[in-house]
Amino acid sequence: MNAKVVLLPGDGIGPEVTDQAEKLIRSMSDQYGLGIEINTGLIGGAALDETGEPLPEDTLAMCREADAVVLGAVGGPKWDDPHAKKRPEQGLLALRRELKLFANLRPVRLHPALAEISPLKTERIKNVDLMVVRELTGGSYFGDKEEGDDFASDSCTYTREEVERVVTMAADMARARYGRLTMIDKANVMATSRLWRAVSAEVMEKKYPDVAYETMLVDAAAMHIVANPSRFNVIVTENMFGDILTDEASVLVGSMGMLPSASLGEGKAGLYEPIHGSAPDIAGRGLANPFGMLGSVGMMFEYSLGMREAARQVELAIWNAVSAGQCTLDIGGNLRTDEAADAVINQLGDIHAKKVAFI
Repeated sequence: MNAKVVLLPGDGIGPEVTDQAEKLIRSMSDQYGLGIEINTGLIGGAALDETGEPLPEDTLAMCREADAVVLGAVGGPKWDDPHAKKRPEQGLLALRRELKLFANLRPVRLHPALAEISPLKTERIKNVDLMVVRELTGGSYFGDKEEGDDFASDSCTYTREEVERVVTMAADMARARYGRLTMIDKANVMATSRLWRAVSAEVMEKKYPDVAYETMLVDAAAMHIVANPSRFNVIVTENMFGDILTDEASVLVGSMGMLPSASLGEGKAGLYEPIHGSAPDIAGRGLANPFGMLGSVGMMFEYSLGMREAARQVELAIWNAVSAGQCTLDIGGNLRTDEAADAVINQLGDIHAKKVAFI
C-alpha cells in the first residue's frame, strides 16, 4: 500500500504530540510493509507568523493530495485576540470546509485503571463506551455573522442534505455497535433543531428500523452525560452542541489528553487530531499526553487506510500501556511525552509479533 500523510503540527503542544504521531506512523509502516509518504505543513498561529495566513495555499494543496491529514493543535495566547481579522482557528475551520469533512467522530471509552481519577463516581462511569458524531461544517460556526459595538449575530443554518448525511453515518455506526442512536437537539426553541428532528426521524424510519432511536434535548443530554453516561451508544448532533458535549464527555475518561478524533467526508481522506487544545501552559515541557494523538493515528489507519485490524492493535497498545502505568503525569504515570509514546510503540511491537487481535 502506498499512501500520503500530511502532518500539521500547529501550535503549543501540537508539535510535541505530532512528533509522536510520526514515530507511530513510521513504526506501523515498517511493521506492515507499507509505503507511507509523510510531508509536513504549517497551520494556525505558526502559519500566521511565517506566512500571514492561518492556512497557507501550499499547506492546503498538500492536504488535498493526501490520503490523511494529522493535526496537532492550533491557537494560543500569542494570537488570542477575538477581534483580529485572521486567527489560528480559522485555519482549522477552513481546512474542514475545503476538504469537505462534514462529520467529526469522537469515541469515549473508559479504561478501568483510570476510573479513580475521573471526577465522577466509579459506579456511574463503568461500561462507558460511546461514540459522538458531530456535524462539522454547518450551524452557527459557519453561518453569516454581524458584529458591532451594540449588536452581534451568528446565523445558524442547516439544509436537509447536511442533516441526512451525518445522521446516516451515525446510524451506520450505531448499527455496527450496539444498535442504539441518540439525536440531540433543542427542538423546543430552535427552528434548525426542528429540521434535524424531522429529517432524522425520516432517515431512521426508512433505512434503520433495526436501530433503536431516540431524541433528547441538549440540556438533558448534558445532565445525562455526567449522571448516567453508559446509557448512550452513538450520539449525533449539530456542530456547536457536539463541540460542547464532547468536551464535557472527555472528563469521563480522566483526561482530555486521552481522546482521539476523526473528521470524515464522503471519501476516504480524513483529518485526525486529538481533542485537546494547544495547552500553552505545558508546551515544551514534555508533559503532554500523547495517547489522544496516537489514538487518532489508529483511527486514520481504520478510516482512511482501510486497516481495521491495525487500528484495533493501536488501541490495544494504548490500553496495555495504561494498564502497565506507562503513561504521563495527567493520568497517574511519570513518563514524559516521548517516553509514553515509546511505551505504546513497544506494546504495539509485541502485539504485532504475537498477532494478537483486539476484542
